[in-house]
Amino acid sequence: MLRSMYSGIAGMRGFQTKLDVVGNNIANVNTAGFKRGRVTFQDMLSQSSSAASAPTATRGGMNPSQVGLGSQVGTIDNIHTQGSRQTTNRALDVALQGDGMLVFGQGFDPTPAGFAGFAPEGIAANVELQYSRAGNLYLDDNGFIVNPSGQYLMGFQANGTNDGVTTQVDAINIPKTADSFSISSDGTVNYVEAGETKVAGQISLAKFSNPGGLEKLGGNMYQTTQNSGQMYVDSDGSGDFTAGADSILYTPESEGTAKIIAGALEMSNVDLAEEFTEMITAQRGFQANTRIITTSDEILQELVNLKR
Repeated sequence: MLRSMYSGIAGMRGFQTKLDVVGNNIANVNTAGFKRGRVTFQDMLSQSSSAASAPTATRGGMNPSQVGLGSQVGTIDNIHTQGSRQTTNRALDVALQGDGMLVFGQGFDPTPAGFAGFAPEGIAANVELQYSRAGNLYLDDNGFIVNPSGQYLMGFQANGTNDGVTTQVDAINIPKTADSFSISSDGTVNYVEAGETKVAGQISLAKFSNPGGLEKLGGNMYQTTQNSGQMYVDSDGSGDFTAGADSILYTPESEGTAKIIAGALEMSNVDLAEEFTEMITAQRGFQANTRIITTSDEILQELVNLKR
């Protein structure tokens, strides 16, 4: 009886975790760039009452007899499917249509004097990088494009073309004297100054071999892990952000990377109908496991009552 009770407890714990994940998904249904979570289960160690045996000349073979000890959470996955697009008509809102993530940097001085310590690859060696699909961007007081947390949007200088020269990557700045600015589908940030159109830079994208391996940091941000895989890039627009790491960036619309849509945001990929279904399934699963415990308790009570 105790074995069945422990199986019920294990099942309740698993379904509680599932409810936690589903609840987080529903809470973020309107969060820009949010990627939903998913829980999978696996069985726990089984206890063998008899081992398998091979057939003989006088007797057939026998399968093993085992009793399972419940279930446990196998994985909690981040599902990086495309989210729906919401039009905002705001110049600094960008949505990614396709693979890739926006790259944000912090921990460095983006002014020209602050870039004295560049690595040979053209990347500031002390830049701390994080990644996001949330494209609600802003201009700070110095004209740098930042996210809501103040992290700088990283991009290629000029138009991102290489011509055999390593492209420098740093924060994108729009001068205060600019009359207007726009972002094109290939990530080029243009601005108009004194009637002349100029290029401030080109937004860079990171593309991972295993985006599900990225770790959520909160604030719609992700960081790399040992299982997220290396970032990939087109030729020469690359550089190492950390010693020994193959950290490489793409330009938008190259090598299968995303197209940038200005004046829009990629919203959450949460499907409320699916989440409510999963919530009901988790609730019923939790209730069923509580019945295992109460039924086992009733049987134990009957055994105790045998001694009177």
